[in-house]
Amino acid sequence: MSLKKRYFKSDMKFFSSAAIAFIIASTSALSGCQTSTVLNGGYIVDQQSLNLVPEGSSREQVLLSLGTPSTTATFDGEVFYYISQRRTRAVAFQKLKVVDQSVLGVYFDKNGVVTRRANYTLQDGKVFDTISRVTPTGGKELTFLQQMLSGGSAASAARSLFGGGAGGTPQNPSSLR
Repeated sequence: MSLKKRYFKSDMKFFSSAAIAFIIASTSALSGCQTSTVLNGGYIVDQQSLNLVPEGSSREQVLLSLGTPSTTATFDGEVFYYISQRRTRAVAFQKLKVVDQSVLGVYFDKNGVVTRRANYTLQDGKVFDTISRVTPTGGKELTFLQQMLSGGSAASAARSLFGGGAGGTPQNPSSLR
């Protein structure tokens, strides 16, 4: 005689209510994990500070009003650059995305007087990273396996480690006796 468990309508109602409660609890717990992050970096120019530096101002007045520039350039005349970026990400483990970028250029003549001001935005140029401090190099980077297959420095190191001669063929241990 086999016993079968029967589910009544009240049992099914309980299971469906429990499933709905579980779904609501898990979605509300997961929605708490999403935190939007906005990072502002660099010098954020406000209009009030910019008004203190009209054309004809001295270099000292620019330094007092706007502070030390992010970077400077000296070509024909001296230029102060004030750089700022706004980056966002929706979730903590996501890569930051540049949303807004602003470069304020203050150009000086030979006497140290402001000749013009220029504001460059994200549409005027390409995105550059002001934080990583990594200089890109020419060529390509190879993994250990790619170096082994191409016969690079890792391959020669492996040959010398395993007793390979100059020709790259392993030595016969019986010939060493």
